[in-house]
Amino acid sequence: MTPQPDIEAFFDEATFTVSYLVADPAAGRAAIVDPVLDYDHRAGKVSTGSADRLLTRIAERGHRVDWILETHAHADHLSAAQYLKARTGAAIAIGEHIRDVQRIFAPVFNAVDVGGEGREFDRLLRDGERLKLGGLQIEVMHLPGHTPADVAYRVGDAVFVGDTIFMPDYGTARADFPGGDAATLYASIRRLLSLPPETRLFMCHDYKAPGRDAYAWETTVAEQRRANVHVRDGVDQDAFVAMRKRRDATLAAPVLLLPSIQVNIRAGRLPPADANGTRYLRIPLRVPAGVA
Repeated sequence: MTPQPDIEAFFDEATFTVSYLVADPAAGRAAIVDPVLDYDHRAGKVSTGSADRLLTRIAERGHRVDWILETHAHADHLSAAQYLKARTGAAIAIGEHIRDVQRIFAPVFNAVDVGGEGREFDRLLRDGERLKLGGLQIEVMHLPGHTPADVAYRVGDAVFVGDTIFMPDYGTARADFPGGDAATLYASIRRLLSLPPETRLFMCHDYKAPGRDAYAWETTVAEQRRANVHVRDGVDQDAFVAMRKRRDATLAAPVLLLPSIQVNIRAGRLPPADANGTRYLRIPLRVPAGVA
């Protein structure tokens, strides 16, 4: 019988993000998926409460953390990967196409320390690559469309899907970020939903769809194919792309887009300190003609 992972979810309501502790308890080995670094946008303050909850649980269970896995360079929260690496010794891994995302966004922030080769991360992962986690294997699935670099992680009968898809009553991720593409996202989702129907899917976010009282982040391939409001069985690519483009045109930029991207393309490392010793997050401005 194929061993299955032990999975614990940690929900950060401030960013609607779900991080996961994925473990082989028999071997005492664990991985962290999509950890959150707390950030108060109004105060410009970073803190580590969410990451510390993960560390507390890891210590309680006596696990050794081998991997910190990012599904993509998130646009809605800052990653705690560097903080957790410093405390666990785990390697930070992400899909190899993060290089494309770095090359898109490093010039936006004049991030001259980001070379676009992904060296900020310990491991760049290829589609189909497998990582060892105790007696378990983590299979990498490249699922572009939301961004060029999105990956999912398949461990036993569970898949951590990142932002590719949401709960069935909420639908799918936007595809209008630089390098995103709705047709590519559709193909990625169909690949994901070609997995066995009983496969468990774990979301990176939940926003409580209208009419639902509680947050939720676990579903199955079968349920997504039956009921996803955007991409259930019977919705073809043309219909999906038309819907996605209409919907994306109405969406505002995520509140933490600019802070998140410049931290997350650095693998969760904050920007280098200026000469005065202070670190700054940059906000590029679009300035109309005539404005000094």
